[in-house]
Amino acid sequence: MRLSRSLLIAATVAAADQLTKLWIVAAYPFGSETEVIPGVFRLVHTRNRGIAFGLFGASGSAVQLALLIVVAGVVGFVAWQVSKTGGDGQAGWGLALVLGGAVGNIIDRVTRGEVVDFLDFYLRLGGREHHWFAFNVADSAISVGACLVVLGELVSQARSKRAPSSD
Repeated sequence: MRLSRSLLIAATVAAADQLTKLWIVAAYPFGSETEVIPGVFRLVHTRNRGIAFGLFGASGSAVQLALLIVVAGVVGFVAWQVSKTGGDGQAGWGLALVLGGAVGNIIDRVTRGEVVDFLDFYLRLGGREHHWFAFNVADSAISVGACLVVLGELVSQARSKRAPSSD
């Protein structure tokens, strides 16, 4: 995959993320929930000031600024990795997804001071609901992208071990 295709994927992910968040903010009041698949999935409108899984969400403005700087640094590092790989292979696809997701969430942090989350998967067992953390398109892209990068690295390592040695 060429670098321009990686950047197009990243831009598409960031745009899809922002468009879905704009829709949720416009269509659903904060705190609302709409059952989509009973016992499995609902749309919610929630906000997250923290990082993954709400960590540091209740922290003060100094910590929030530090988190923003760290996230910006991660975006810069991933962009550098995409340019270094040329966007090729599974790792290129994965890095493009991570970059797009990171950009989508950093746009929220800069414009809203928090990230809009709206996908709520859960299981209803024994009369209780067991929820995963609410997330968004950017979070999904980051997770899938990270898995692709790891998988690409594992495949690369396995291939290099099977390759005949040139000793």
